[in-house]
Amino acid sequence: MEIDEVANINDMDEYIELLYEDIPDKVRGSALILQLARNPDNLEELLLNETALGALARVLREDWKQSVELATNIIYIFFCFSSFSQFHGLITHYKIGALCMNIIDHELKRHELWQEELSKKKKAVDEDPENQTLRKDYEKTFKKYQGLVVKQEQLLRVALYLLLNLAEDTRTELKMRNKNIVHMLVKALDRDNFELLILVVSFLKKLSIFMENKNDMVEMDIVEKLVKMIPCEHEDLLNITLRLLLNLSFDTGLRNKMVQVGLLPKLTALLGNENYKQIAMCVLYHISMDDRFKSMFAYTDCIPQLMKMLFECSDERIDLELISFCINLAANKRNVQLICEGNGLKMLMKRALKFKDPLLMKMIRNISQHDGPTKNLFIDYVGDLAAQISNDEEEEFVIECLGTLANLTIPDLDWELVLKEYKLVPYLKDKLKPGAAEDDLVLEVVIMIGTVSMDDSCAALLAKSGIIPALIELLNAQQEDDEFVCQIIYVFYQMVFHQATRDVIIKETQAPAYLIDLMHDKNNEIRKVCDNTLDIIAEYDEEWAKKIQSEKFRWHNSQWLEMVESRQMDESEQYLYGDDRIEPYIHEGDILERPDLFYSSDGLVASEGAMSPDFFNDYHLQNGDVVGQHSFPGSLGMDGFGQSVGILGRPATAYGFRPDEPYYYGYGSR
Repeated sequence: MEIDEVANINDMDEYIELLYEDIPDKVRGSALILQLARNPDNLEELLLNETALGALARVLREDWKQSVELATNIIYIFFCFSSFSQFHGLITHYKIGALCMNIIDHELKRHELWQEELSKKKKAVDEDPENQTLRKDYEKTFKKYQGLVVKQEQLLRVALYLLLNLAEDTRTELKMRNKNIVHMLVKALDRDNFELLILVVSFLKKLSIFMENKNDMVEMDIVEKLVKMIPCEHEDLLNITLRLLLNLSFDTGLRNKMVQVGLLPKLTALLGNENYKQIAMCVLYHISMDDRFKSMFAYTDCIPQLMKMLFECSDERIDLELISFCINLAANKRNVQLICEGNGLKMLMKRALKFKDPLLMKMIRNISQHDGPTKNLFIDYVGDLAAQISNDEEEEFVIECLGTLANLTIPDLDWELVLKEYKLVPYLKDKLKPGAAEDDLVLEVVIMIGTVSMDDSCAALLAKSGIIPALIELLNAQQEDDEFVCQIIYVFYQMVFHQATRDVIIKETQAPAYLIDLMHDKNNEIRKVCDNTLDIIAEYDEEWAKKIQSEKFRWHNSQWLEMVESRQMDESEQYLYGDDRIEPYIHEGDILERPDLFYSSDGLVASEGAMSPDFFNDYHLQNGDVVGQHSFPGSLGMDGFGQSVGILGRPATAYGFRPDEPYYYGYGSR
């Protein structure tokens, strides 16, 4: 209702009297008071007029259903007060917030009824298109619907804005949450009014930082409702929607939903727009954290855009969001092929070496881990990388260079030449001393030694330099760290392949004894590397073979041996197992000299049969059952499931490892 007169603060008594008349007068009175309230200078005087505020609150409570315009005016008056935190107590006093929640809920339900009625009439018209009466009735209803929606959206907008202001206080926000504010807001996302949508999405963004609210949004399938707004012609709405998606993208299940509904190409398209580039990249970065989605980026134009941004960056240090995103994408082989297309790797190496950028080098390190043609591209840069390995460079940068070199398991690479030309052996040996460097750097040194030890001449060079005792000393110092233990054992595994270093390991060090101690470590990766290394040692040294065999027997039969040795048999129990006493089996000589106690794969081994030293190597026990052969390194065997087993690869490192996110749950069934 438009009014021509100008309100005057001195006429407040007249306006209050209008609130006691019929609905049209109440609408006029509330509109005049609203004129005054929209001027912040009048708010303090209005605050002192308890009669006016009490009357407004009463009229809203009693008559809001009778006139949308009246409800809109009165809520707008209280909204003017809500813009200032010091007046929030007044709104709480009159319980305006709770009343607004009821009004919003009611209006949303009314809107659903209008839509149902409209769709029924539309259906009738579609079924009988020649019937002009039905068509006119539908057009009339549609026009009426449009008018009602415009008024209703004004009411919803002012009511939601008031609630958003009150939600400054988290206790008030919690009360709103308990009254289902999230469900109401998500329902309102179906509207087409941009101004209302901006307000709704802003409110949802504020609420989304709390887990409980986020879970409510999940129940309402919020991502499906947001996807229609990306892209959209309204800049502010697109911006706030992206920010809400960023908040939601911290949740694994919601990231999955974003990919399912096709947000990936839509967000990628926004990377070219300067206004949305940063926020879109942050959402995409979160999606790229999930390994199962990394490969999907290869089917968009994301990687060419990112490479362009990298090369156009004029600062020494690339934006953190951009380089972090690139690091994640470089962990996928298909992405890496796109990154390295043309002169991609050359340009990355040039920039990384020029600015000594550790994060860019981390991306290059991720690229280097993939087998295939991309790994061979690094042969041209081995010298450049090796030249960075010195005490003069920043440690973080050296760690990434070492890690990149350690990934280069290329058969044609002459590692001996690299070690000698760049004097790397003294550097590597020096860093192995406990306390000589940070653990991250020392670990990369150990992994690097494992890689170069694949080369016969390199392994001999390292053994002569005294690196093996240094590794054993480090193993003692870091025995609680599984990552260190696993990588040091892998170095031993590589060295026992070569004649020169095998003799040093077996005859001049206590490495085999450490390996026997670690045979039954709780870490599966350590046990696997240990077993394979000990298998080789057992093949070449009879004395150690016997010790290893004895330890394996003792471990597999530990419970039985313990029971027999500790059991105190009285006279009545001595012959429970036949006429022979049990002591000879335990105490007369080495138990391994009694082959009649062993089983062969075909049954009992004949008592006169000699026991093969690799009996326990060929078969391993799982829960007490023989399940299959171990594969000897360098040969192909079969595992317990009939699958071929190849040469032991380098154990996986914890590089790039992230703790598992909360258990993934899908929302597809909702």
